[in-house]
This record gives sequence, C-alpha cells and structure tokens, in this order.
Amino acid sequence: MDADVIVVGAGLSGMVAALEAHRRGKRVIIVDQEGEQNLGGQAFWSFGGLFLVNSPEQRRLGIRDSAELAWSDWQGTAGWDRLDGERPQDEWAQQWGRAFVEFAAGDLRGWLRRHRVSLTPVVGWAERGGSTAHGHGNSVPRFHVPWGTGTGVALPIVRLVRDAVATGRVRLAFRHRVDGLITEGGVVTGITGTVLEDDPGPRGAASSRTPVRDFTLRAPAVIVCSGGIGGAHDLVRAHWPERLGSAPRSMITGVPAYVDGRMLSIAATAGARLVNEDRMWHYTEGIRNWDPIWPTHGIRILPGPSPIWLDALGRRLPAPALPGFDTLETLRRLRTTPDLAAHDHSWFIMTKRMLAKEVALSGSEQNPDITNRDYRLMARTRLGGLVPGPVADFVRHGADFVTADSADSLVRRMNAITGDDLLDVATVQRQLQARDLQLRNDFTKDAQIMAVRNARASRADRMTRVTPLHRMLDPKEGPLVGIRLHTLTRKSLGGLQTDLSGRVRAQNGEVVAGLYAAGEAAGFGGGGVHGYRALEGTFLGGCIFSGMRAGQGAAA
Repeated sequence: MDADVIVVGAGLSGMVAALEAHRRGKRVIIVDQEGEQNLGGQAFWSFGGLFLVNSPEQRRLGIRDSAELAWSDWQGTAGWDRLDGERPQDEWAQQWGRAFVEFAAGDLRGWLRRHRVSLTPVVGWAERGGSTAHGHGNSVPRFHVPWGTGTGVALPIVRLVRDAVATGRVRLAFRHRVDGLITEGGVVTGITGTVLEDDPGPRGAASSRTPVRDFTLRAPAVIVCSGGIGGAHDLVRAHWPERLGSAPRSMITGVPAYVDGRMLSIAATAGARLVNEDRMWHYTEGIRNWDPIWPTHGIRILPGPSPIWLDALGRRLPAPALPGFDTLETLRRLRTTPDLAAHDHSWFIMTKRMLAKEVALSGSEQNPDITNRDYRLMARTRLGGLVPGPVADFVRHGADFVTADSADSLVRRMNAITGDDLLDVATVQRQLQARDLQLRNDFTKDAQIMAVRNARASRADRMTRVTPLHRMLDPKEGPLVGIRLHTLTRKSLGGLQTDLSGRVRAQNGEVVAGLYAAGEAAGFGGGGVHGYRALEGTFLGGCIFSGMRAGQGAAA
C-alpha cells in the first residue's frame, strides 16, 4: 500500500478530509489533475460566505436565530420529495441536511476559530425566500463573510496541509489525473491514472492535458473530492431538468474548466450510485468577466433588493423573482415563460446610488477590501457611498453595462448591446414611473418596496447593503445603470450518495467498500444535502462538514 488514505481532489473538502485522516495517524496522498498553483480549488475564488446559526455575530446585530428556525427554513427550501421506494434518492440527503444544520448551529464556528478562519462583523441576508414562513428562504440573515473572502477560508487550510506534508505523512501529487478506480473483490483498493505534463499557467486557467506516463496508487480507502460539473456545459445541458424549462443556448461559467465531472462517471463505473443529477444551482445574475481567467469566465452579482429586474422583453419580474430572494424560481420563470425561452438574458436597472451599495461581485479577486483586510478602502466604498473599484471597472470595461442620464437613452443603449429592439422605451419608462409613485406614502402595494423596507430593518443590511428608498427617475440619483444578466453555471446539488460517514453507496444500496466522497462530488453530503435549492453560505460549509465526516470515516 502507498498510503492509508488517497484523496482525489485538492479543494476545500479534499484538504479537510486529508487533515482529518492525518490527525488520526494515517498516511495520506492527495492527488489532483491540476498544478500546485490551484491548491485550494474553487474555494479560493469564492466570496467565502458561510451559513452559521445563532452566532455571536448575529446576536450582536440583534438577530434572533435558532437551530429550530434554521431547520424549518432548510426543509422548506430543500423540498426533498424522493423518499419513497426501496432505495430513495433523498434517504441520506435528508439526514445530512439535519446533521449540517446542527453543525452550523454548533461546532462550525469553533472549527473555524481552531483553523484560524476569522469572520467580519457583517451578516448578510441571502436567499430571502418566497414569501411564506414554511417555504423557501432564510428567515433571518445567516450569511457570514470571512476576512479574506474565499482565500480567508482556503489559505489557512492550505497552510495546515503544507504543515502536514512537512511531517512526511501527507503527500501532494499534482498533475495526477485519475482515470479509474481499482476494485478487487468488490473493494476499492486504489486508483490508476495519467501524469500530465507540467503547466505553469496561472491559477484557474485551462491547463495542458498532454500525458507523460501512467501511475497506480493503492490504499484501503479512497475519498472522491473532485467537485461537480459546472465547467462542462455539455453535462449541465444533459442533466438540465424539465422543471426549469429549456437550457439556455448561451451560458457563462462561474468555475474553472477543470470542474469537469470526470470522477463522477469514473466512480459510477466502479459501482457507485449517482443520485439527484438533475438538481443544480445556477445563477441568473451572471455578467461576462471583462478580464477573464478561464473560458467563458463569468462573475455573479450578489444583489441588494432594490434594482428593478426586467426580463428580456422589458417586463418587470414579480415576487419572489426579486434580486436576492429566490434564485431558482427566477431561473425557472425566465426559462419556462413561453415568449422568453428564445432569449438567454435579463436586465437590472438601477441608480448610481444603488450601484455603489447594492452591487457586490462574487469572488475573492472582486473584493479587495475584504480579501486584503483594507479597512480604509471598505470605509470609503461600502460604508462611504463610493462605487467599489472592481464594480467601477465593470462599468467602464464590461460588455454588459450601460449608463445614461435618462430612461429613454438608457433603454436605447440596452437595445444596442443586444442588437435588437426587444425593449420598448415607453413600456420600461412607465414601469419605473409606477414604481416611483409608490414612494409617496409609508405604505405600498409594491412587493419589492415592502421587501426593501423589511431589509432595512436589518442593521447589517441598512449599514452595508441596502440603500434608502428613492425615486429611480430622480436626476439627482443618476446616472441610471443597465446591466445585462446571463445564466452562470456554478454548483451541482446532486452527486455520489453517501451515508453519514461519507461511505459511498452502490446501486443496490450497499456500501461500496473502500470508497468515500465529500464536497460537491457528494452533493455536499448524501448526494443532495440541499435538496432542490440552497440557502447560500452552505457550499463551503458543506465542503468542510462532509470533508470532516469522510476523513474521519476513512481513517476509522
């Protein structure tokens, strides 16, 4: 045997799994098809949000949360409905969901502190929901942002992995692409694959696939932590569910090209069960990166609740398809409405004041103030009313941004971007005027205005994320900004079915001996811990929790 445990994938879940096994005295090899510059995986690029329940940060902001409330929100959001039959797809996913909520309300914050991950004092309110207490969405703000954004989570774990490598009991094998699992007597006992030529390209960039030689590694436990399918649009389209209508003809990509889903099919060939492959988490607020790193590189806007959202034909989207409320309902509406299916975009319209405070860009590289702990920069932008530098760069250079001093000029420029006349100036202007008329009183029939007032009842939102209500057509608030939005591929919510020890299940429901999985490859636990929809901040936390469980299970 070359090791006690082999971990396939050097992202967050793989590193956590390796550390858990190492701490229990096991020899570990981490293999990854990419180079050393990509150690940390997708977590490095993320905004870093973490879902915690009843945290000190929440309590300091006057937020009253509990595990009971979080579990109610999780169940209403997940909507697990595949629980019947001999081997239900959601059998383990539901158990993982309950276990993760208890972890988020219990030891997650302590785990972060022990691993030197520190949190900012701001708690955001993501996925605000679909307007019913028992349905989708977070009842309270739970989106905790770490100092350093995604790098603030990934790099402390990278340092610990390197410390473990220095002991001689953990080995990193980069540019090792796994092509198969070794199975002997029904037990997974190792991996086979190809060593790829070195590629010194930058982190995240597409790398060479030129082979150098074959390799074989053996261990009594193999943990698959290879991620999902978001970088492979052909797989996204192949698994696109009918309930979300037709897949867009054109999508942009929120993950590097190496997120290719290869290991999922390799594990399935070895007898593993894949479940809930039609559950996926893509964003409708994607913009094309003006300075791309990987192919079709897109960035997600993390919107505040105030921008007006129009479909491709210029009609305002109704609740709960509002900015930051219900991601998949918005995607479903845009893809299933008959006269919209031919169009792959929608629009935000906002004032410059909204742009400055309510447009956050997902990604460590898009948030230099939090990533670099630059308090002065944060005070000037998020707290001082100035447009953040990365946002201003997109306004200047981004192909999806237009500005104008009047609504009619803005709409004409929006039409010029798409090369058609889908937007009618009078129709758009009439909707903006109707919205502005609702601000004359402290009460309203407009659901979005109600939502903005509710958001400003949260101290954190009021300070950092949500502008005071103001008229869109007030010249003092200009210029107006239009942003074309694309579907951005991101996460797989299904994957390898695992029990609470991270052991992969076979098609017949039995354990695939020697095989474990964690992170996105396992649907963040159980083959679908999120069910149909996620509460945000739960992807990195899901990698941590499932990596812990798989590492402990493999070591045992």
